[in-house]
Amino acid sequence: MKKKTYSIRKFINDIHLWLGLGSGIILFLVCLSGTVLAFEKEIKSFFAEEVTVKTSQQKATVASLTETLKASNNGFVIGVTIPSTNQKPYEFSVKKDLKERRGSQILVNPYTESIHKVEKTKADGFMLSMFKLHRWLLLDTNIGRPIVGVATIIFLILAISGIVLWFPKKVKWKNLKQGFKIKTDANWKRINHDLHNTLGFYACILILIMGITGLCWSFESYKTGLGNLIGAEIFNRPSPDFKVSPTHNNEAITVDDAIVLANKTLNYNGELSITFPNKKNNYYSFRKTNDSNWSPITTDNLYMDTSGTILAVELFNEKPLNVKIASLIKPIHTGEIFGNLSKFIYFLACLIATSLPVTGTIIWLNKLKKKPKKA
Repeated sequence: MKKKTYSIRKFINDIHLWLGLGSGIILFLVCLSGTVLAFEKEIKSFFAEEVTVKTSQQKATVASLTETLKASNNGFVIGVTIPSTNQKPYEFSVKKDLKERRGSQILVNPYTESIHKVEKTKADGFMLSMFKLHRWLLLDTNIGRPIVGVATIIFLILAISGIVLWFPKKVKWKNLKQGFKIKTDANWKRINHDLHNTLGFYACILILIMGITGLCWSFESYKTGLGNLIGAEIFNRPSPDFKVSPTHNNEAITVDDAIVLANKTLNYNGELSITFPNKKNNYYSFRKTNDSNWSPITTDNLYMDTSGTILAVELFNEKPLNVKIASLIKPIHTGEIFGNLSKFIYFLACLIATSLPVTGTIIWLNKLKKKPKKA
């Protein structure tokens, strides 16, 4: 009787099995929270108070709205986002203290000048908990971040080994096509196996993309290395080098004049965000998104001094490919890259990824219950 050899396939299967069992709970929690976070903005928006805007002939200027906010003691106004349609309010960024990292958002109706402070809802608290679970497992960041990072590396190994194991020992179309479908008329064990095998195959490419990009948040050295490989720094949005000449008060233009000049250069319909001049940066910073663009999150940047002189213009489509990729790491990871369509696809992929530790564990438990050998 020939002794069975320990094949490479058996080795890959064992790696896939034991790594999956060892990291199953962590991967389940990370993927589950990722599934919820796929539609984070939509969930928050659904539970937030809706501010309706009815258009009229008279629209207040941004300068007057800024003064209204200052007079109402809401804090320091640092910027504003102007929507591309007239049916939405202006969104002002306000800080009670300029040392704050992030301020609060205040919605203002440009026709009535009514102020609506954006209040936190239970949905905001829930989504924050999901974010912390996804990134740090609700632990201290110094502990949770590397744990999630190691689990992500394991998940990448599981995805690659899973692709190898998906192929049958004898690669023939008759055997291969079984891996593309779920045999719903079989017993529950076979259905569970197909759910793990087939759905895992369909989601594996997106799982790899999410894992490769997700490691940028876990390990600084990995983020730096990936940036070096791409040839552009990741998560870095530096302003271009330019000299800002001092402007006398009689030469300074209003913010509304600056917006008109910016829209002439960025001459298309889209949401415009303005950061006002401050002590550190004495110039206007504009970001605009083209409504008709292929991606809803790519922006063009424009910088203007307080006299109305355009200092620099950065058009996304004119950037080198490696810089584009580096700037899109986050939307590639979250699925925002192509808007709602890609977010829905990522949602399904995350849902499948959440199920894989469960179906994989069930497959292992079923194999433990081996039938007794016949005499």
